[in-house]
Amino acid sequence: MSGLQPSEGLSSQQTIVMPLSGIRVVDLTRVLAGPFCSMLLADMGAEVVKVETPGAGDPVRRQGAIRDGLSWYFAAFNRNKRSLTLNLRHPEGREVLAKLIAGSDVLVENFRPGVMAAIGFDKARLDALNPALVYCSLSGFGSNGPYRDRPSFDFIAQAMSGFMSVTGEPDGPPMRAGPPIADLVAGLYGALGICAALVRRGRSGVGETVGASLNNAMISMLGFLAANYFATDEPPGRNGNDHAIVSPYGLFRTKDGEIAIAPSQEQSYQRLVEALDATELRDDPRFLSNDLRVANRRAMNAAIEARLMGGTSDYWIKKLNAAGVPCDRVKTLPKVFADPQTIDQEMAISVEHPGHGAVKMLGFPIKFTTAPCTVRRPAPDLGADTEAVLRELGYSSDEITRLRGIGAV
Repeated sequence: MSGLQPSEGLSSQQTIVMPLSGIRVVDLTRVLAGPFCSMLLADMGAEVVKVETPGAGDPVRRQGAIRDGLSWYFAAFNRNKRSLTLNLRHPEGREVLAKLIAGSDVLVENFRPGVMAAIGFDKARLDALNPALVYCSLSGFGSNGPYRDRPSFDFIAQAMSGFMSVTGEPDGPPMRAGPPIADLVAGLYGALGICAALVRRGRSGVGETVGASLNNAMISMLGFLAANYFATDEPPGRNGNDHAIVSPYGLFRTKDGEIAIAPSQEQSYQRLVEALDATELRDDPRFLSNDLRVANRRAMNAAIEARLMGGTSDYWIKKLNAAGVPCDRVKTLPKVFADPQTIDQEMAISVEHPGHGAVKMLGFPIKFTTAPCTVRRPAPDLGADTEAVLRELGYSSDEITRLRGIGAV
């Protein structure tokens, strides 16, 4: 555990024993995968010190929708963190980082492989500074292999992983997912790996190196498509909104729109047939099993839509869900965040940012009963906590002034 002391003025919520209370994280990440990883840790109670370049900071500070000088994109992914500006090209800036690492539990970075060693923090140095450190490296392709030094972004990972090859309409081009899913999943895996390594350290007292990459994250998301490929050696195609191995499944027209229906089990299909009052489909030789329904998907979809066209979307959503058949509309974001379930689950929250007013952002997907995730502090201004963190590391006012003067902080 770190020798750092919590800064003054923290909310009383800081005293709650949250899942990661007492864990100190040095965050050298920027943009999305890394900041998402460290945000998850911070939301669960970790104290995260975000190290940024003086005068510039995380590039996301200048991206996305900016209101009153604040990037809401940055605010959303850097809540619950403190900002320390360090010039890692300056030897005394690196010395400050060394002291910070020595007194922390976790280090997260998303540089290309080799950058940490180039600035003087290879694995041997980190082990010498803090043998109990959990060190997490997030990268495009991993720490070894022929592509380790390649640059990568979310779109490249979606393309190279095979994810795009199975996304889109059957007769259309490969399509990327709308959200930056590679960044988000890689960050999620990084946070999961860190938590697991902390549990192991609690038993052994020994630190760990955790690696997660955008490319591996997306490959891991191939799910049953990869399982079927391994079993058959046949690469899957694109199915649009249809399911590759289940029918009926997808978007279906109603009298006044369309709805999504997902009866993925035989029992759900039988419930759908009953709710549609289409019991004759049970005896149709084309639809006697899921495999037959997949083989005769067009006829199956047409038969389902013929019944759905007799009622409105509201009517069928209510009736099918009551029958145990998963069903609803494709919702736009205004509809999502006005939905009573979203509101009840607090998946949109409002956080006060001094000088900027209330900022809306996504809520907490992980729910704890006893020690729930909280926003203990808004996203920090660039370098807002530099002096406080340096004092916690033992630097005097004169030393801090000197470090500023030589450009180390």
